[in-house]
Amino acid sequence: MRKTILLLLIVFTSSLAKAQFIKEKSIHAQIGYGVSAPNNSADEIVDSGFFAQGELVLKVASWVEFRPYAGFILTNSNGKDLNDNPTDEKAESKALLLGGKTRVRAPIPWVAPYVEIGIGTSIGTFETQTAFDNIDKSGIIYHIPFTLGLELGKNNNVDLRLAYYFQPSVEQYAGAFAVGITFPLNN
Repeated sequence: MRKTILLLLIVFTSSLAKAQFIKEKSIHAQIGYGVSAPNNSADEIVDSGFFAQGELVLKVASWVEFRPYAGFILTNSNGKDLNDNPTDEKAESKALLLGGKTRVRAPIPWVAPYVEIGIGTSIGTFETQTAFDNIDKSGIIYHIPFTLGLELGKNNNVDLRLAYYFQPSVEQYAGAFAVGITFPLNN
């Protein structure tokens, strides 16, 4: 846990440094449909909710960016599985998401596919109830963010993404289908 906090501190403080390798800075805001699901389940369940996140974009090259982020996800169970059958299983998340990730993208105008990976922390409450797991935890856990998406537009300032936050310590993952927009910062 100390290593994760140290890594996050380095990522956040490096954004304040006037390093020459950062070509551009911008803010990226996104909002979307949040989901959470258990890693192990007898039923096919996905709990739904809300997702929002903001990122500081530090462009190193046309194809790579560093992105410290802060966001939140709220998901609740409706007591049904994907086939609309009643179930007692659920995977709920109500958490603040903090961390850093790296984006690698194809530097193509209009439609640029990308992938992101990083490490972060989730602060909140997590409940995973399945035939295999019974976890009810509050506090700080680590997560591994992974995202697939497309940057759209002439300047690639609109974003469509499928974001996942794997949370192994509570046997679930949270995710989102989100839309975002990037605002350049003046240097």
